Amino acid sequence: AGLSPQVKAFVTQDIPLYHNLEMKHLPGADPELVLLSFRYEELQRIPLSDMTREEINQLVQELGFYRKETPDDPVPEEFQFAPAKPLPILLPPQAPTALGKTPPKLDKDEHPDL
Repeated sequence: AGLSPQVKAFVTQDIPLYHNLEMKHLPGADPELVLLSFRYEELQRIPLSDMTREEINQLVQELGFYRKETPDDPVPEEFQFAPAKPLPILLPPQAPTALGKTPPKLDKDEHPDL
């Protein structure tokens, strides 16, 4: 395990340029990009070990992360929450009913007389 030189270069030189992209170092773990929703729910994990620095940069930008020219550049307002795009999917889910379905209704005719 450990970071390849490509991933290490991305982590040290590129991550500071991306808004809302954080590095959490887990000793001995393979590097992964973990995508979280704005509620911090895990959406997806992408292993980075076999990717080049260029591929990781491309991936992160395709995901919608905003890349600054320098780490201290201001982030435009429309990118403050990037890459979280206001998608309909992010609406709160409907409360599920018990077991997800209503119990079958039996017609009175189907009950044998007691």
